[in-house]
Amino acid sequence: MKKLQLILLVVLSLTFVTNSLAQRGRYPITNGISVAGGFSQLDIATDNFITEKGKGFAGGFLATVDIPYQWYNVSFGMQLSENTIGISARPSMLSASNPNEFIDYKLFMAQVALFMNVKIIEDHFTIDVGPMLQYNSKLELKEDSQENYYINNYSNLTASDISDISRFNINGAIGASLGIKNFKLRAQYIYGFTNIFNKLDGKNLDTSGGEDRLKGHMNMLVLGAILSF
Repeated sequence: MKKLQLILLVVLSLTFVTNSLAQRGRYPITNGISVAGGFSQLDIATDNFITEKGKGFAGGFLATVDIPYQWYNVSFGMQLSENTIGISARPSMLSASNPNEFIDYKLFMAQVALFMNVKIIEDHFTIDVGPMLQYNSKLELKEDSQENYYINNYSNLTASDISDISRFNINGAIGASLGIKNFKLRAQYIYGFTNIFNKLDGKNLDTSGGEDRLKGHMNMLVLGAILSF
C-alpha cells in the first residue's frame, strides 16, 4: 500500500507541474512525456560484506522542459526498478567461511529525479546529471530457507538480520542520452550518497567477528532507451 501511495503522489505531482509550466508558456515543453525502460545492475559498496552484483530491470517516465536559448534542458520524473544482489554467507555457524557462496536478495526501488540535461548536440546527445530521492523496500531473500544462513565476515549475524535497511536514501545520477529527437539510447550511473545500512546500526545486532559500524553505498548502472511522445 505504501508503494502504491508513493507512486500515485509522484504521478499527480508531475502532472500538476507539467500542466502549470505549459499553461504559463514560459518554458515550452519539448518531446512531451517520455517513457524509459531497460536493464539494470545493482551493487552495494561496503567493507562489511562480500557482495556480488545482481541484475534487474528499470522503467519510468520523464517530462522535459526546454529552456530557450540555454545550453541545457530540465527534466523530472520517476523510475521504478527491481534488482537482485548477492551477499556471501554460509549455511551454519560452524561451517567454513566460503566467500564464493552467495545468497540472493531482491530490492525494489522508486526513484524521483530532477535532471539537468546538457545539450552537447541539440536533440541528439545530452549529458544528464542530477539528484534523486529514493524509496526502497527491505532486502528480501529470494529463498526463505536461507534466512538463517550466517553472513561471512561475522560470527553470528544471520541473513534475516540485515534485511531491514534504510528505506529513504538520497542519490546522485549521471548519464548520457544519444539518438534522434523521439528515440534515444541512455546509459545512467546512480550512486547512493547516504548510508543504506544506517538503520541497521540502531538494532543492536550481534556484529562479533567483524566491524561494528555497518556502512554501505548503493550503486546502480542502467542501460536502456527513451521513447518520447
